[in-house]
Amino acid sequence: MPEGFEWAPLLRWGDPLFRNSPEFDFGHQTPQAQALQFGYNNDYTDIIRSRNGKKAVLVCNHEYVNPQIMFPAAPANAAEERQRRNIFRNAIGLSVVELKREERGRPWDYVRGARKNRRITLDTEFELTGPAAGSDLLKTRRDRRGRYVEGTLGNCSGGTTPWGTILSGEENFNGYFRATGTSPEERRYGLEDKATGMGWEHEDPRFDARATGFANEPHRFGYIVEIDPEDPRSTPVKHTSLGRFKHEGANVIVADDGHVVAYMGDDERFDYLYKFVSKDIYRKNDRRHNMTLLNEGDLYVARFSGTSDGEIDGSGRVPADGTFDGSGRWIPLVQGGRSTVEGMAVDQVLVFTRLAADRVGATKMDRCEDVEPSPGSGKIYVACTNNSQRGVDGQATADEANPRTENRDGHIVEITEHRGDHTSTRFTWDLLMLCGDPSQGDATYFGGFPVDQVSPISCPDNLAFDTDGNLWISTDGAPDGIGYNDGLFKVAVEGRNRGQVAQFLSVPRDAETCGPVIHDDEAMVFVAVQHPGEEGSYTDIRSAFPDYVPSEARPGDGEVRGPRPSIVQVYRT
Repeated sequence: MPEGFEWAPLLRWGDPLFRNSPEFDFGHQTPQAQALQFGYNNDYTDIIRSRNGKKAVLVCNHEYVNPQIMFPAAPANAAEERQRRNIFRNAIGLSVVELKREERGRPWDYVRGARKNRRITLDTEFELTGPAAGSDLLKTRRDRRGRYVEGTLGNCSGGTTPWGTILSGEENFNGYFRATGTSPEERRYGLEDKATGMGWEHEDPRFDARATGFANEPHRFGYIVEIDPEDPRSTPVKHTSLGRFKHEGANVIVADDGHVVAYMGDDERFDYLYKFVSKDIYRKNDRRHNMTLLNEGDLYVARFSGTSDGEIDGSGRVPADGTFDGSGRWIPLVQGGRSTVEGMAVDQVLVFTRLAADRVGATKMDRCEDVEPSPGSGKIYVACTNNSQRGVDGQATADEANPRTENRDGHIVEITEHRGDHTSTRFTWDLLMLCGDPSQGDATYFGGFPVDQVSPISCPDNLAFDTDGNLWISTDGAPDGIGYNDGLFKVAVEGRNRGQVAQFLSVPRDAETCGPVIHDDEAMVFVAVQHPGEEGSYTDIRSAFPDYVPSEARPGDGEVRGPRPSIVQVYRT
């Protein structure tokens, strides 16, 4: 961190959330305890403050687990294996936790047993909304109406809506299901006929899509989820209108005409960038109405063209005009409640969105992760994390929007909607940055800013803005790129310093920086530190984050045995 700042964990994996929650005990975990404790691998995070700044609600995604760190290498017997599987089930999902403090600008404490505290897991019921709800493609033996789903999976990034709900993206859901792997639809979503890592198909037939009546169960995951953090009894929803793919997240802006526009990325090599425009109009102070805005609307996918495509050779060299830029179109997939994709009905488009986007010729991107509209300028920023397969073995070659072959370090695309209208089907674009470490000889670009005056940065993932309009970038994969730990970076996007990257913090070994929350009005920053020490194991501990107990104190019963994914708060001293 910079000089003058301090950090402290706010919530750790296993922290008790309810009055009846047991204290975390690394050596004696149970499914019942984990269901009442803060989950594992925290990703998207937001902190919604009260008006006086002394209370808040924190919402956090729990994307997946690292069994090799949580437990010894192998369970002793079948009963212990079953118990671990159920612990893993209860360690993912989402957490809602109330916070408190004495005054603004000071660190927060979480409130155990608070009224709004909630865990959302694979046992939580979700309602399906939108045109595909009730479709035959979503019906199963347990849900013959295709209207409700048990649980949520692979919750990665997300967004907070203008009406105060939380959106969460279901990303890598395919790895939890065993399927036949024979249909084009299954193959396009990475579903295979092989044993899964979690092994839930041995406990619950709905995770075996080969089982009678459960072929559609994977179709019920891969959506944008919306939850109400103010009401712990509310039923969360899955919005089919926003399409089904490996959602990194979704971020919403209200257009000048009142329509709500959500921007989304599909986090897979050579997949696509999407946006959704609501059918109805946002109403200020009408929260109940606004919570229906994502139920119906038009869905689009992006197609990019460059001004200097003929000069792009995959090296990352800047074109002769001095920048990477061009224009683009939003190609409709669903419009006015009808499919615009030949040969596909509307429910097919929304359940097999990737195949629909393939058909209309969308631009294959280098892993679109977070897609964030600037609250000030209205421009859209797309974090393309990396793509080691670009231009390899017959795969799509470099283009101006994705200008590097074997894109190790990623880049950030800046989109300006036509005439500032977020409902428009036309846009212009440029690259804010082509990431890397100039001192290592990497071909880089930082919006025209001198490359020898920036912090090296690799693999941009999650994005956030401060009140001055600066973009903050958290990274995931820098150790495999430029060789440094992942971190959080601040970059100016306008003015004379546009493109100047400055690193704010670094996270521990093997960890990913997630869910940045920037409260610069209080000089406070929050990050979710996910999978610290991931390359180690239960017996080969590579990180003791965040408690750093002496190694000689481990692994005695009751002691911290290894790293715990945590939400960290950084504040001025």
